[in-house]
Amino acid sequence: MSTRQKLPGSGLENVKNVLRKNPQFAFFLVDFGGLAGFGSGERETMHITQVYWRGIALAAALGLGVMAPSAALAQSPAANVTAPLSQTARFNAFLEEIYEAEIARSPEAQTFLGRTTNYDRWDDRSEKAAIAELAIRVRMNAEIKKRFKPADLDKAAQLSHRLFAYETERAVESARWRRHRYIFNQQNGAQSAIPAFLINQHRIADIPQAEAYIRRLAGIRPVMAELVSQARTRAKAGIAPPAWVYDFVINDARNIVAGAPFDQSGKQSPLLEDFTGKVNALKIADSEKTRLIAAAGKALTDHVKPAYEALIALMQTQKAVATPDDGVWKLPKGDQYYASEIRRYVTLNLGAVEIHELGLREVARIHGEMNALRQKVGFSGDLKAFFEFTRSDPRFYYPNTPEGRAEYLKEATRVIDDTRARLPTIFGILPKADVVVKAVEPFREKSAGKAFYQRPAPNGTRPGVFYVNLYDMANVPKHELEALAYHEGVPGHHMQIAIAQELKDVPSFRRFGGYTAYSEGWGLYSERLGKDLGFYTDPYSDFGRLALELWRACRLVTDTGIHHKKWSRAQAIQYLLDNTPNPKGDIEKGIERYIVFPGQALAYTPGMLKIAELRAKASLELGTKFDLGAFHDAVLKDGPVPLLILEENLNAFIAAQKG
Repeated sequence: MSTRQKLPGSGLENVKNVLRKNPQFAFFLVDFGGLAGFGSGERETMHITQVYWRGIALAAALGLGVMAPSAALAQSPAANVTAPLSQTARFNAFLEEIYEAEIARSPEAQTFLGRTTNYDRWDDRSEKAAIAELAIRVRMNAEIKKRFKPADLDKAAQLSHRLFAYETERAVESARWRRHRYIFNQQNGAQSAIPAFLINQHRIADIPQAEAYIRRLAGIRPVMAELVSQARTRAKAGIAPPAWVYDFVINDARNIVAGAPFDQSGKQSPLLEDFTGKVNALKIADSEKTRLIAAAGKALTDHVKPAYEALIALMQTQKAVATPDDGVWKLPKGDQYYASEIRRYVTLNLGAVEIHELGLREVARIHGEMNALRQKVGFSGDLKAFFEFTRSDPRFYYPNTPEGRAEYLKEATRVIDDTRARLPTIFGILPKADVVVKAVEPFREKSAGKAFYQRPAPNGTRPGVFYVNLYDMANVPKHELEALAYHEGVPGHHMQIAIAQELKDVPSFRRFGGYTAYSEGWGLYSERLGKDLGFYTDPYSDFGRLALELWRACRLVTDTGIHHKKWSRAQAIQYLLDNTPNPKGDIEKGIERYIVFPGQALAYTPGMLKIAELRAKASLELGTKFDLGAFHDAVLKDGPVPLLILEENLNAFIAAQKG
């Protein structure tokens, strides 16, 4: 982009002016009044690019200034498009300009995409920046509606038109509840997401990139100060996590400032270890390496240490007065917030009561299938006894040693490699990007979730990563390994996300965006695809598949139980102990995740059931014309969409196949 100019006037006045001109968003002014409702650092989907961390998403948004998209874009969106172009071509060009302008305002999004522009900067997490970003988004949506009519666009562009409007409405709705989200928590808190970003995203290929890393280290202090300030403001408004969360956050923070250069323990701190390893891999003079490492150490002691000390102090203060209540029902308008999160994540017309009842039905169904497997392997006790057997027998676990962890990673890699070899039998579209298996880094393994996926860089500089938490091997049983690899790797998240961002002639906001019910529904559906591919030859592995499917069904019961029915953490844990074979540590982590991340876990089972329902419909209606590979390609070829739109698309696919 050539020119990036500051928006005139205050951020609040800008958003008010835009919203006044768009009456469909008028409720926003009433609900916010002033700055209320905006906050922190987790940028979520207020801009078009959703940057995924599989449970630990780091806020992606603005950059160091509040910028308009560009002078040309702000004044005449289609000015740079030549007249002979069709309306579809003009529209797609406009969408790309919007996207590139948005990425230009987000140094972190640029890094996620494998770019090295603004490589020394962090995103602006201020409330003013959040307000300005939303104003830009609403204004661009209004421009689209004014300049481009769906009837003048081809079918693919009509879908983009519809999705951009949907995303805008979702961004405005989500912004109403920004202060209801916990900035610091054990699941996706900024205290671990910021260092994880540097470790996993900031590559160092030369001296300037190393110096950019050092400047980012120095920049952590103002970023953390902004987030600490916002967390303090939210707590005063009665929005703070339950008491047990604080020890996890404090532990994460202390891990970041433990080791050299902070103490003489003999080991390096996580960030210095990462920086040193990357710099030592460069082919530069030893004197340059020494200089860079010393400069990084100084940035850590001068900026990172005081930033994290301030965070620890705040967390200790808040912990002393925190309540034990777990559900978001305790928050101001908590019932409305939870209903909004359900809509955002599930993308179906379902409420908390309906989801709870669906969960109970699914649990009963899966228990029936598990009982059949229990009888197949000749276990004489009842299902609960079988759960305890698989939970406690050593044969189902790798040793809790470095060797056991290495063995797990080796086996997970083998499963993914074997699966990739068979993909052409049930897929036409295949991803180009590679995927690797990694253990969650030690600094965050005590608080991180069980497993998650990190998307590859679209320019090929970074593969997709299937992360598995091997802190306690009792939480990752052998019989679940296959299903977990299919979900996080292939044909699950890696395949869906890599294919989406590799699509041609699809706007970038769709290629890099996402809907939890679509992506997690696909991930859970992919666990079933192991059977279509001829895997799960061991009945215990098939039991592990059912155990993971049961786990997601139980989430419907426990998430709504906690946040709608006012269950305690202990009640929810006991429900999972009674109804799943999962180890207690795994169960505790799961419930703790649902408490601080309300609604997200509800997306998996409805998404999977919708895809399975549409597959069954296609098979029934098409008969001998049904082709599983063509069906899967139809699911993936448009990139992520809300479930209601996916249903429309697949019904159209069925009609077209009928001829």
